[in-house]
This record gives sequence, C-alpha cells and structure tokens, in this order.
Amino acid sequence: MKKLLPWLISILLAITLIAIVAVILLNSIMGDDKTNNATNKAANNAASVETKKLTADDRVELTSEIADIKTNLSDPEYIAVLGLAFQLDEKSTKEDFEKIKEIQIKPIIIRTLSDMKPEEINGSAGKDLLCAKLLNLINPELPEGKLIKVEVTNFIVTKL
Repeated sequence: MKKLLPWLISILLAITLIAIVAVILLNSIMGDDKTNNATNKAANNAASVETKKLTADDRVELTSEIADIKTNLSDPEYIAVLGLAFQLDEKSTKEDFEKIKEIQIKPIIIRTLSDMKPEEINGSAGKDLLCAKLLNLINPELPEGKLIKVEVTNFIVTKL
C-alpha cells in the first residue's frame, strides 16, 4: 500500500491538471465565439439592408454629413478624427436625423470609437466594422424611417 500511494497521488494530480486545462481552453474558445458572433451579427444586419440605385441628386437629398468628429480611442495615446456620411431612406427621415444628429447621433459615434483600438479600425475591414456597428446603433434612435448606409468620408488615427 505504501508503494501505491505516490502513484495514486500522481494520477490524481495529473487528472486534476488535465481538467483545469480543459476548463480554461473551453472558456477561451467559448469567449471568442461570443465576440465573433456579435461581429458577424452586426455584419449580417448591415448586409441585409437593401440599397437601391439612386441618382446623384437623390443621394444628396437623402444624405447627411457629420464632419470632424474628434475623440480618443480605447488606447488613450491615440486620437481619431473622422467624417461620416449617412444615407437615409426618405427626406422626412433626413429632416429628423438633422434635428437629432448633434444630441443623439454624435454621442453614439464617440462612444463607439471610444471602445475601439487603433488596430480594430485600420484597413477597410475595420472601417466596414465601424460602419456596421454605427448602422445597428443609430437605426433604433431614429423616430421614423431608417438609416440605409454609413460611409467614412475622412479618417485619421494618430498618436498623441
């Protein structure tokens, strides 16, 4: 029995270590799926919005701009300066958007950018992700109609 005791302890320790590693790996895999799922959901929602071909005059009538938004990113050493164009579905929606853009829309943009890292918004995929997030966050805030498209018109990320 005395010779078996060290073997039993070693086996129990090995099983415990394997169980701990399995739980840690499972949590890390499941955590990544949740963030990827949210990103995929935002991209799918943005892709499901139907756009139709508009003339240049129609686009100007239905598009609102917010220029020179300046805010810090989640990394406090970086600042983002950008301009955005918002295409809406109807003239009445644009009028409502113009009324609330400084008091409701701009804070949404600033909060969204404040949660992002410089690496997340660099490149076309990062800008597409930002536009999809903004589309999903701004649409519920509109009293009537819907936001169809968000485009980045100016974009600078620089270190302070």
